[in-house]
Formats: sequence, structure tokens, C-alpha cells
Amino acid sequence: MTFTEVERGYLAAQALGRLATVSPDGDPQNNPVAFRHNVETDTIDIGGFKMGASRKFRNVQADGRVSFVVDDIASLDPWRVRGIEIRGRAEALADQAPHMPYFSNEIIRIHPRRIISWGIDPATEGMQKRNVEPDPKVPW
Repeated sequence: MTFTEVERGYLAAQALGRLATVSPDGDPQNNPVAFRHNVETDTIDIGGFKMGASRKFRNVQADGRVSFVVDDIASLDPWRVRGIEIRGRAEALADQAPHMPYFSNEIIRIHPRRIISWGIDPATEGMQKRNVEPDPKVPW
């Protein structure tokens, strides 16, 4: 399993994340996106309306390096934030079953390589970091 039980529960309870991609000219792009944890592939699948025509989809086709963040504020008083960052390799896929109504049949699928989480497991404090699939070409 790529994700811990606590991480899977947190991801299932959230509906929106932010996907950072790299354009062909090297510029970063960050977008709010709908997602789901795909239990069968243990990946993050990102869908959307006309996904195949989006810049983020084209960015992933050109360069599959991505970072994906899901976070929220669990409490204002006391201040408590929580979230998860997933760094990895993404692929732009067509002819996929949309996971929400009105989504197109293209998705971005993220294969995690590094997972960083904070505040989602009440039993642990601070940040938890782990490499899931080390890649010598990617220094993080």
C-alpha cells in the first residue's frame, strides 16, 4: 500500500486539491482540481470538465513531474492545520471512465514517489515524510 490508513481516510474526506505541473518552457502552473484516491491502482486520479483540452493536461504530457497538495484548517482555536503533499510522476490518460458527472474521459493519474503529511494523524506530531518509490533522477 502506498498510503497509510489515516492518509486514505483523509483523502476520501476531501474534494479539492491543488495540482502543480511544469510547462514545456519550465514555468510552474498550479490549479485547484477535483480528485479521488483510486483504490485499485493506489494512485491519485484528477478529472475535470474538458480535462484533455487543459494546460495542466498538456503540461503532464510534456513533463510528468507533479506535486499535489490537499489541506484544510481543522480548527481555528486552537490553530490546527492538516494536509498531505504527494510528489510524483503523472500520466495524461484518455478514454477513462469519469469519476464525477460532467467530467470528460481524460484524467491525470499521479503515481506517488514521496508523501509528506501533517496534522492528519492525531497519534503523531509534526511532519511525516517518506519515499514511496525512490527515483535516482528526482532528488526529492
